[in-house]
Amino acid sequence: MTLRDLLAGSVHEVARGLLGWTFLRDGAGGRIVEVEAYAADDPASHAFRGRTPRNASMFAAPGTLYVYRSYGVHWCANIACEPAGTGAAVLLRALEPTHGCDAMRARRGVAGDRELCSGPGKLTEALGLSGLDDGASIFEPPFLLEPPAGRVEIDATPRIGITKATGLPWRYVVSGSGWASRAAGSVTSPGPRPTPP
Repeated sequence: MTLRDLLAGSVHEVARGLLGWTFLRDGAGGRIVEVEAYAADDPASHAFRGRTPRNASMFAAPGTLYVYRSYGVHWCANIACEPAGTGAAVLLRALEPTHGCDAMRARRGVAGDRELCSGPGKLTEALGLSGLDDGASIFEPPFLLEPPAGRVEIDATPRIGITKATGLPWRYVVSGSGWASRAAGSVTSPGPRPTPP
């Protein structure tokens, strides 16, 4: 399965399927270890009330970045998925840093790699992502995605930092990863995901 094929699938298939992929911007980034799914009919989703100028990128072609300012404090980066016009996206919550760590440390102002990308705001700051990237395609430079080398075991938990649909287990984490924003806690396991050829 190609990345384009993956992103055209349901938001939950995409969320689970992105785990283990390496996500780079200008050569900096790492392995995706934590994501959250936001569906069109999800009360916690920005797309729930329909398309607006602010959330338009959620409704764009699969692979479009939807980058927004959270609580006026930090940027959050999402990858639009499902057919264009749907309004579904996957929030990138954490990476295991593997590439360009010096550049990410300089952007974040921290010495420890554990603090580079262990949360959505940290991740965007480390990669230099901002509202200027809203609407960009992950299929074009400066972005590069590389598939995982093997099978990825996945845990599912409730999402973090939302006030609606709080019980849905739509946060997906690489099992046992020490790079996620928080420990998995109580989980349900959707099992391993096959690696694309």
